[in-house]
Amino acid sequence: MRGMEGYMRGVNLGGWLSQFDVPSKEHFDTFITEEDIRRIAGMGLDHVRVPVDYTVIETEDGTPKEDGYKYIDNCVQWCRANGLHMIIDIHKTYGYSFDPLEKDDKTVFFTDTVRQQRFFDMWETIAKRYSGDPDVVAYELLNEIVMPEVKDLWNGIALKAIEVIRRHAPQTWIIFGGVLYNAVVAVPWLADTPDRRVAYTFHCYEPLIFTHQGAYWVDNMPSDFRIGYPKTLEEYREASSILDRKLAGTIFDEKIRPIGTAFFEGLFEPALRTSKERDIPLYCGEYGVIDLADREDAIRWLADIHDTFEKYAIGRALWNYKEKDFGIAGEEVRPYLKAIADKL
Repeated sequence: MRGMEGYMRGVNLGGWLSQFDVPSKEHFDTFITEEDIRRIAGMGLDHVRVPVDYTVIETEDGTPKEDGYKYIDNCVQWCRANGLHMIIDIHKTYGYSFDPLEKDDKTVFFTDTVRQQRFFDMWETIAKRYSGDPDVVAYELLNEIVMPEVKDLWNGIALKAIEVIRRHAPQTWIIFGGVLYNAVVAVPWLADTPDRRVAYTFHCYEPLIFTHQGAYWVDNMPSDFRIGYPKTLEEYREASSILDRKLAGTIFDEKIRPIGTAFFEGLFEPALRTSKERDIPLYCGEYGVIDLADREDAIRWLADIHDTFEKYAIGRALWNYKEKDFGIAGEEVRPYLKAIADKL
C-alpha cells in the first residue's frame, strides 16, 4: 500500500497551540522550543503533528494574528533545520470544537455558510503563507468531526477546502478524517478524490477502557479505575460495561478479533480496503495510552498497534509529546523512553 512519505513516524505537540490552560505569551514561548524538536528528531521520528486553535492565529472577526502565526513559522524553521516534517492540524475552528467538555451544538458549523467561509479563508491564509514549504509542511483540515449525521456535509466542506488550498499549494499533503471523532470505521464514508497528495486520517484509542483508564473527561469513568494489557475480549467487555456503548468503541462488536495485532488488523480492515481501492494513504493522527496506565502495559499496547501500522504502511503520530495526560517527555517517563521510542 502507498504510504505518506515523510509522515510515517511522529508525535503530537498537543497542549502548545491548542488545548492550553492559559493562552499567554509565556506559555507559547516556552512550552515547545527548538530543543524539543531537536529531541524528537533524536528519537528517530520523521515528523510532528501540531494542533492549532483558530484563536491563536486569528481574531474574533477573522483577521490573521501575526504574533500567533510566528509560532508556526518558528516550528517550520526548527523542523527544516532538524530534518523533520510537520503537520498543521486545525484542532478548533471558528464555530466548531470537538471537545466533549464544551457542551455546544456539534452540528451548526456544517450548515452555517458564514462559519464555513471563515474556515475556507483561514485555510487560504495558511496555504498562501506556507506555499513555499511543501517539502516540510502538510495540512490537516479539521480535528475530529463528532456527529455522524453531518458526514456528507463534511465531505462537501472538505473538498471545497482542498480546492481552496490547491490554488496556492498544489504539492502540499492534505489530510482529512471522518465523523465519530475520526473513528477508523468512518474512513469508508470519506469523499473520494483523484488528488495524489491527499491522505485519510483516523484516531485509535482502542480498547478505550484500557487507553483512557481513570480519565476524568470520560463519562462514568471512575478516577481510580485501572486495567492492564493485554486482557481477553471478555475481560475488556466486562470492564467496559460501565461506559456508554457508543463511547466504549468497538470492543462490543461481535466480529472483532482477539486482543493483539489481530485486533488492530480487524479494526482497521474497512479503512485498509478503502485505502487500497482508492489508492489513498492512511494516517493515524492520534493514538496512545494515558499516563495512569502501567508503563509496561502501555509499551505492549504500542508494540501491537505499531506492528499493524508497519505491516500496512500507515503513517502515525503518537498522542502526546508533552503533558495532556499522555505525555512522554516527563521525568517520570524517562526510564521507559527508549522502549517507547523503539516502538514508535
